[in-house]
Amino acid sequence: MNRAYYKSSISNFLQESSESILGKIVDQYDLNRQEIQQKNAWKKQILILKNTLQNLNGEIYFEFSIPRMGKRVDNIVIIDNCIFIVEFKIGANNFDKYAKDQVFDYALDMNHFHEGSHNKIIIPLLVADNAVESKNTFIKKVDNLYDVIYSNSKTLIETIKFSLQHFKNTSEKIDVSSWENSSYKPTPTIIEAATALYKNHSVKEISRSGAEAKNLSLTSECISYIIDYSKKNNQKSICFVTGVPGAGKTLAGLNIANIRSNYEEEEHTVFLSGNGPLVDVLREALARDKVKTAKENNNPITKGQATSQVKSFIQNIHHFRDASLKDEKAPIEKVTIFDEAQRAWTKEQASKFMKRNKGRDDFEKSEPEFLIEVMDRHEDWCTIVCLIGGGQEINTGEAGLEEWIRPFSDFFPEWKIFYSSKITEDKDYMKDFSILNILNKRNAVKKDELHLSVSLRSFRSAQLSSFIHEIIDNNASKAKDIYTASIKEHYPIKITRDLETAKNWLKNQANGSERIGIIASSGAIRLRPFGLNVKAKIDAPIWFLNDENDIRSSHFLEEVATQFDIQGLELDWTCLAWDGNFYYENNTWNFKNFKGSKWQNIIDPTNINYLINSYRVLLTRARQGMIIYIPYGNNEDNTRPSYMYDGTYNFFKDLGIEEI
Repeated sequence: MNRAYYKSSISNFLQESSESILGKIVDQYDLNRQEIQQKNAWKKQILILKNTLQNLNGEIYFEFSIPRMGKRVDNIVIIDNCIFIVEFKIGANNFDKYAKDQVFDYALDMNHFHEGSHNKIIIPLLVADNAVESKNTFIKKVDNLYDVIYSNSKTLIETIKFSLQHFKNTSEKIDVSSWENSSYKPTPTIIEAATALYKNHSVKEISRSGAEAKNLSLTSECISYIIDYSKKNNQKSICFVTGVPGAGKTLAGLNIANIRSNYEEEEHTVFLSGNGPLVDVLREALARDKVKTAKENNNPITKGQATSQVKSFIQNIHHFRDASLKDEKAPIEKVTIFDEAQRAWTKEQASKFMKRNKGRDDFEKSEPEFLIEVMDRHEDWCTIVCLIGGGQEINTGEAGLEEWIRPFSDFFPEWKIFYSSKITEDKDYMKDFSILNILNKRNAVKKDELHLSVSLRSFRSAQLSSFIHEIIDNNASKAKDIYTASIKEHYPIKITRDLETAKNWLKNQANGSERIGIIASSGAIRLRPFGLNVKAKIDAPIWFLNDENDIRSSHFLEEVATQFDIQGLELDWTCLAWDGNFYYENNTWNFKNFKGSKWQNIIDPTNINYLINSYRVLLTRARQGMIIYIPYGNNEDNTRPSYMYDGTYNFFKDLGIEEI
C-alpha cells in the first residue's frame, strides 16, 4: 500500500526536478480541492528540503497518510536511526500550540499504531519558515518518542544534524524497506472513527487488523450480506450484533450507515441511538470538522448548516420513535441501525412514558416491538441491525436483548432473523434463555461473524474486558492472573486515596491531545465532600471535545461524567472515583443506594444488575490506562464509614495494583 503521495530516497529526491516532484504530488491529490495556495506551499517545502538534505542519505515521504486521524503529515524523513515527523507552517512567524499538538499527535500515532515505528527514535519537528531561531532540547515523552523540536527554514539543516549527532550510535539504523512494509494497526476513538467514516474513509483504513483483533470488516461484510439478501429477495430481516465493551459495535454500525446510504437507489440508512450524550457528541464533532474542512477548502459553511447536514447520519432513537408515532407511513430509511439496542425500553417503561409525556393511554408495546412494527410498514424489504452490548443495561426500564426477540413469537411471521452465536452462550447478553425457543421456532440463522470478541478500545491490552469481567464477578484469583499476565506491563492501572495525586497522575500520563477526565457512578453521592458532585450535569459535547482551557472540559478535572454520560464514548486516561454504593467487604461485593441522608441496601436483582453494569461501563472507558481513586472513609460521618472504602481498596491492592 502506497501511504504517501510521493516517496524517494533522499539522493534521488535531490536529483529530481522540483517540477517533477510537485507533479507527482499533485497527481495524487483530489483535483476538486486543489488550490494555488496548497501548490505554493508544496513548492516552498520542496525547495527548503532540497537545500536542507544536501549530503544526507535516507528516505523522504510527502503527505504520508495517518488513517486513524483521517489526515496526512507533510513529511516523514528517515535518516540513520531517526524518524523525523515534519510539519511545515509556510509563512508562519511563530510556533503556535495547535501546530505543536498536531505534529506531536502524528508522531504519537506512528509510535502507537505503526509496527515499523515501535521503539524507534521518533522526533516530531515543527517548521515555521519565518520564525526566529529556537534552541532545542530532547525530552523523551513515551517509549522512544520525543517532544516537539522547532526550526525555521534557514536552521532546519542544523536542527536535523544536531538531532542525528545527539542520537548517534544509540540504536540500530532503520531498515527502510521493512519500515515501509510494516503493518499500520490504528485504533481510533469513536469520535475519530465517526469523523473519518463520514469523510468516506473505509473501515479497513481506520481499524486494526491481524490475529490479535477481530476484523471489523468481517462483521461489516456480514451485515452488508444480510442487507443485500433482504433487498434481492424482498425480505424483511433483523440481525443481532454482539460485542464486548470497546469491541467496535458502534464503529461497525457507523460504517454500515455510511456505506449503505445510496440516495440514487433510494437505499436510505440511519444510525439511531438512545444514548443522548453519544448522539450529541458525535453530531457536534462531525459538525465542527465539517466547518473546519470547508474553511480549509475555501468553501466555508455555517455551523448551523453543518449541524443540519450531519443530523441525517446520526439520529436520536426517541426522535425517530416520536416521528413514527405521528406519521403512520413507512419511514424513508430501509436500513435502521440501533446502537446499544439492549437499552431500549420494556413495555412497562414505554407505556408509562407514553401515558405521562405523550398522552397515549393505549400504548401497550415495548419499545423494540414498536420499532419493529414501524419498519414492518415497508411493503417490500428492510433490515434492522441491533448492536447489543453485554452487561450494558444501566438504567431503569432497559429491556435487554430478550425484548427484541419476544415480538417474533406471535407477530411478524415473514421476517428473517440472524443472530450472533454469542447470545446463546453468554448470560451477559441474554438473561432468559427460554427466549432461544423463539429463535429455534423461527429457524433463525446463527452467524459467528456477528460477534466482536476483542476489545479494541484499550489497544494497550486486549484482555482488559476479561479482567473487568472477573472483578465484577468477584473472581479475584482469575482477575489477578489476567492482570499479571496481560495487563500490568502494557496497560497502567493505579490506585490512590488522594484526589490530587490522581489528578497529577492523569496530567503526567497524557501526551499531545490525549484526553483525560474524572468519571464516577451516578450513585456516588458521598464523593461530594471531596468536591466531586455527580448530580451536576455535564454538557457532553463541551466535556468531550473542548480543550484544557475550558473549565467545563474533561481536561480541567472539575466536572465529573457518570456512566450515563460516557457509555459508548471513551477517554485516553481516566480517574474512576469510587464511592460506597458498590463496595467490597467480607469477600463479596455489596450494593447500596443513597436516599435522603443515608445508604439503603439494594434488594431488587434488576437494580443490583444496573449498579454492577454501571461500574462495568466505568471500568472500561479508558483507552490507555486509569487510576482508581478510593477516598478514606470517616467514621464520624455515618454516610462514609471506613469499611465502605477500605475493603474495596484492599481488594484492588491484593490484585497487585500499585498505590501511588
